[in-house]
Amino acid sequence: MTTTATSRQPDSVSTSFRPGPLGRLGVWVTAHARTTTVVWLLLIVGLGFFAPRVEAALSGAGWQADGSESVAARELAVDHFGGNASSAIQVVVHSSDGPVTEGAGADVLARATELLAGEDRIGEVLQPQPGATLSPDGSTAVLLAGAGADTNEMVRAADDLKGPLEAMSTGSVEVNPTGASLLWSDFNEANLDAMLKSEMLSWPVTLGILVLAFGALVAAGLPLLLTLAGLVASAGSLVLINELVPVSIWAMNFAMMFALALGIDYALFLVVRYRAARMGAGAPPVRAIAETMDTAGKAVLLSGATVLVSLSAVMLVPSPSFRSMAGGIMLAVVFVLAATLTLLPLVLFKLDLKINRIALPWVRAGEHRSPRFAAWGERLWKRPMVYGIGSLLVLLALAAPIIGLKTAMPSIKVLPEDASARIGYDQVQEAFGEGAPGTLQVVVDTADAPTAAAVLGDDPAVAGVMPPMPASDGTDLAMIQAVPTVDPSDPELSTLVDRLRADLPDSALVGGAPVENLDLKTQLDESTPLVIGVVLVLGFLLLLVALQAPLISLLGTLASLLSTAAAFGVARLVFQEGIGAGFFGFESQGFLDAWAPVFFFAMIFAIAMDYTVFLLASAKEHYERTGDPREAMIGALAHSGRVIFAAGAVMVAVFFTFALSGPLPPKEMGIILGVAVLLDAFLVRLVLLPVMLRLTGAAAWWSPAWLTRVLPNIRFAHD
Repeated sequence: MTTTATSRQPDSVSTSFRPGPLGRLGVWVTAHARTTTVVWLLLIVGLGFFAPRVEAALSGAGWQADGSESVAARELAVDHFGGNASSAIQVVVHSSDGPVTEGAGADVLARATELLAGEDRIGEVLQPQPGATLSPDGSTAVLLAGAGADTNEMVRAADDLKGPLEAMSTGSVEVNPTGASLLWSDFNEANLDAMLKSEMLSWPVTLGILVLAFGALVAAGLPLLLTLAGLVASAGSLVLINELVPVSIWAMNFAMMFALALGIDYALFLVVRYRAARMGAGAPPVRAIAETMDTAGKAVLLSGATVLVSLSAVMLVPSPSFRSMAGGIMLAVVFVLAATLTLLPLVLFKLDLKINRIALPWVRAGEHRSPRFAAWGERLWKRPMVYGIGSLLVLLALAAPIIGLKTAMPSIKVLPEDASARIGYDQVQEAFGEGAPGTLQVVVDTADAPTAAAVLGDDPAVAGVMPPMPASDGTDLAMIQAVPTVDPSDPELSTLVDRLRADLPDSALVGGAPVENLDLKTQLDESTPLVIGVVLVLGFLLLLVALQAPLISLLGTLASLLSTAAAFGVARLVFQEGIGAGFFGFESQGFLDAWAPVFFFAMIFAIAMDYTVFLLASAKEHYERTGDPREAMIGALAHSGRVIFAAGAVMVAVFFTFALSGPLPPKEMGIILGVAVLLDAFLVRLVLLPVMLRLTGAAAWWSPAWLTRVLPNIRFAHD
């Protein structure tokens, strides 16, 4: 075990040993250990230098529909109305001892004005106005700090200002900044705390599951180290990319969770295969690396490609937050995939038999074919209809509630009750009316302002209309603010906005924070079918290229829809109906957040296809060797079932830890993805898909001659 990489190299060039492209890559990294190590050290150290800045550097906004009317209205408000836009900061000052504009309240308003006026990112500071931002009883006033920068910078400004503003509170005067920028600031803060708690919980749980899966502490630690390297590199890359294009902080949050889960999957698959080749079959180290890369490595590469393709479809949604989130996850997957295919083979080669250090006493390190999963495969082969119909019924029953699923943009309930933005929101609502936190902003040509004001004033769903405000820079524009009668998250607001857009003059643009949410939801509703269609088509094509078998590629793609539908069916019961809300610690909004279907579908489908590739690649490997459909099905379960089971358990643990803490959106993410993986790994991939292989037999692997000629020749059986 003390031989060097150079002395081992001749194994790889014997006449009977012909590794494929990935096998040759594995052999190359073992022969060029120093080069590989230096490259990865430079990546990790170089990009890791920027990684600690990721939370401060990335932005918190971007939740908008680019090109929408509401975004256009906001941009005009920033440019021509002193920043009196949806991204402005509203400082709510409430006095419990007399009028807020007198005594201690007046002193607080003066100090808050001075603080805001000294901030470069703030535009005009508008004092409380009777009948508009000063309550009828005089106890509550809103100091409006106009947006003097883009939405991302305004969230950062909110981060910097909310502490000093809240510190101005006295015994009788309470200061609570609120508004869209504060909402995202408070949410990002709560979300970060939740993510850190979840990470602290998920890592030891994950390590425990991996120790049971690998049977040795050293082998179990490899996936975590590999994933950590990929995450550090991707975090640093996101900071650098943010210098060119704003990147949502959610990109890193999702990337952390997704890369951890996938990195463990990939490493698990390679380590198990290496141990089987090295300790089970007795292959020399270099040959074991080559065989591992040509089989498990090929499946990992195809799985990674499938994940990247699925997530790339989210880029079709014209929203900065969605595109940066998808891009962030894809970047993390690329780094994890690169580490799996280059760094991990080198580490396996160097450690070799040492990966079995600190092993559990009953573990057989070289065991690749699991007797338990082989027996499970035999059982499915004998009684396919019983198990197939049973699993199908469970999935359909869980998917049934999806029919009544409702979606909407997040309400103020996503924030903790003690968050400044939520307290200020409630105070504005109490002092100025139900719809006051969702004031509409109509930007219109000056000539059309009287007509627009009349239309707004005559609408029964509008509680009050402010006089037209001329542009501060003399532009021929006016802004009219209108307070709806309903809460910003009420579905009736959408009806009001649609009616106003139809009745107002052609020059009018209807905006405001709640309208931006409505426009984004409309964009998501329109984009979702396109994204789903693209994901399905590209997923099928990738499977077809990998397996060169149209029937099983189609069935594998369609099977992924079952676990996805079931996960969203469960999501409706939990988040819309509130079942289990007390246990998970959230307040039901009565709907699922509108961004969840399109984004989570891509993520769930990517994970589902991950397991599909692992199982079917193993089945194809056995079919190529034997030509026997029975051996293909049972052999696939015997050789990959344990890996899928362990990887699924790790993913479920990772995802559900994110469901136990923090604000509502991470809970949605954790529960929906956790349920999806639970169902997909244990019902679809270990029951339903093997049953499909059993029922289709040799037809599963048939391919017309013309298709075989067109597709690249990809084989999983190692010669």
